[in-house]
Amino acid sequence: MSKKNLQFVLLFLFFISFTKLFAAGEKPIKVDWSFKGITGKFDRSSLQRGYQVYNEVCASCHSMNLLSYRNLGEKGGPEFSVDQVKAIAANFEVTDGPDSEGEMFTRPGRPSDKFVSPYQNIQAAMAANGGAYPPDMSVLVKARKGGADYIYSVLMGYEEAPAGFELEDGVYYNKYMYGNKIKMAKPLAEGSVSYADGTEATESQMAMDVTTFLTWASEPHLEARHQTGLKVIMYLIILTILVYFSMRRLWSRIDSKE
Repeated sequence: MSKKNLQFVLLFLFFISFTKLFAAGEKPIKVDWSFKGITGKFDRSSLQRGYQVYNEVCASCHSMNLLSYRNLGEKGGPEFSVDQVKAIAANFEVTDGPDSEGEMFTRPGRPSDKFVSPYQNIQAAMAANGGAYPPDMSVLVKARKGGADYIYSVLMGYEEAPAGFELEDGVYYNKYMYGNKIKMAKPLAEGSVSYADGTEATESQMAMDVTTFLTWASEPHLEARHQTGLKVIMYLIILTILVYFSMRRLWSRIDSKE
């Protein structure tokens, strides 16, 4: 075999092994989200339940560094009341300071505080998770191809690995995950939370609610953007009609040469 042919064969084998290693999982489940489309809006109840799922299930590992507790009460979001936002923030201890003696101290959270991170730094997060860094969830939906559908699918995609599929220690099989391998253990199970509004906490319901919440976190102005887009479309339609009739009237005054 010539040197050129050998290089071709080696390149082909490398390509095959590379594509197998990084093979994408199955196509994400298509969900009819309430926030999709030009008139889409977030379901307020789902947003509030989604925050509960994040807080009780996800927040022990995943941060949301771009959110403040006051955002939970803003228009277009979960819209918790002022008292609810204060109560939510007060449940967390925030490191503040220094005080008059130069010492740092802890205090109850305030609405203006950022969401408290579960770890002091990236190194601590990786050390607590076997070397894997749990990604910040602030813009996770926008950062993943497939968006909300992909996040929902991954949460629902945990299964037993098929025969012959090798998994390393601490790695789990997920049919929607890129490469079908994920280091995060299955986070949701029937009844993982007890919803404050009495909704049944099925695995699918929790996955939908927390995905809705994460979508809002990634696009907090989505509803305002949709409303602006709708107004622009209506304006352009009206403008087009006016221009059309104005042109008709203008051209009707011009005599034909015939």
